[in-house]
Amino acid sequence: MSHKHDLPDSPCLGFCTTALGDEVCKSCGRTFEEVCQWITMTPEQKAVTWQRIRQNGWWDQQRKAKGL
Repeated sequence: MSHKHDLPDSPCLGFCTTALGDEVCKSCGRTFEEVCQWITMTPEQKAVTWQRIRQNGWWDQQRKAKGL
């Protein structure tokens, strides 16, 4: 998935470690605030979040590790 339009709406990979107390999810790379506010975020805010988590490589690495 290299293009913005190829991305799912949410980066959630099904195991949210913010629910376990982490400030940043070890699965998708979003902050606790981003996870909580995702459904009310504007497309522009989501794009900024996607850019950050894709840039740091964590989301792509976790996706591959889970065979997605």
